[in-house]
Amino acid sequence: MVSPVGLSVGGTVESTFRTPDSSSVVVGVDGSNAARTAAMWAAAEAACRDRPLHIVYGADTDGRTLYLSAEIIERVRANGRELLDETAKAVTDQYPGLRVSTEFSRADAVSTLHRAGALHGTIVVGNRGVGGFDSLMLGSVGLDVAAAAMTPVVIVRGLDGAEETGTVLAAIRDEHDLLYARYAACEAVLRKGSLRLLHVWNILQSVGLVVSMLDDVDEIAATHAEALRAVTDAVRDEFPDLEVRADAEKSISVAGVLVEASRHADLLVMGGRRVPGALGMTRSLGRATHGVLHHAHCPVLLIPRMGSDFGSRP
Repeated sequence: MVSPVGLSVGGTVESTFRTPDSSSVVVGVDGSNAARTAAMWAAAEAACRDRPLHIVYGADTDGRTLYLSAEIIERVRANGRELLDETAKAVTDQYPGLRVSTEFSRADAVSTLHRAGALHGTIVVGNRGVGGFDSLMLGSVGLDVAAAAMTPVVIVRGLDGAEETGTVLAAIRDEHDLLYARYAACEAVLRKGSLRLLHVWNILQSVGLVVSMLDDVDEIAATHAEALRAVTDAVRDEFPDLEVRADAEKSISVAGVLVEASRHADLLVMGGRRVPGALGMTRSLGRATHGVLHHAHCPVLLIPRMGSDFGSRP
C-alpha cells in the first residue's frame, strides 16, 4: 500500500521512506509521459524482483529560493505531491501487492535520485523530461543521472508499440565484464527469458588506420573471441538452465551495432566507461555508451565501471 505523508528530514526532504535498501527500485517522476512510462516499467521491475518501489520528485526549490515567492514554492510543492500520489495510485492499481513509497524533495532531480539510490539501489528514469524536444534523445536529467551515478541506472526507452522478445542483451567488452554478464543473466532469469552476450570490436581501434597484415587481423579477432568465450563459459556454468547465446562482431561503430541489436531485446545491460580528464559529466560516459543511451530501442541498464562489486544479483 502507499505510505502516508511523512515529515521533513534534514530540512530538504519530505519522505515516508528510509534510505532504500540494496534491492530497491527508485524512479524519478516529473509529470512527463516518459516519466510515467518509466514509473510503470520500474513498478513491473520491482514486482518481478519482489522488492519495494520508491517514487521521487525533485522540485529544485532550494536552489531557487532567491527568486521564487513562498506562494510559488507552495504551489510547486502541492503539484509535486499530487503527482506523486497519482503515480503511486497508478502503479498500485496495476500491481496491488507492490510496496510503494513516495518522496518529495526540495533538492534538484539529479542529486535527489542519486541520494535515493543509496549505495546499491537501481535508479530508473525516462528517456526525456518535460522540456524535451525530441523523443529519440535522452533528456539532460537522465543523462546527468547516468553519467554521475555510483549505482545501476535504467534509461527507459523504446517501449512504444514494442513487443516483448524474451531476450536480455548484454554488451561485453572483455573478460572483465563478467559482472555485467551475470547481472544480465539474473535479469533474464527474472523474466523467464534468454540471454544474448554481444561483443563488438572496432577494427580501426584494434589495428589502427594503417592497413595491417591479414594475420594480424585474424590474431586480434581470435583474442576478442577468446575473451567472449571466457565470459560465456562462466555464465553458463553459473546459470545452467538459462539459454545463453554469444556473438562477436566487428564494426567501425560499436554503438551502431548495439543500437541495432537492441531492436530485438527487452533490456540492454552494459557497463559504463569514464574517460579520464574529460570535461563535463556527460562526456564521462564514453562515446559508445553515450550513443546507445540516446538511440537504443529498448530500456538500457547501465552499470558504472567503478571497480566495486554490485553482487551477482540485480
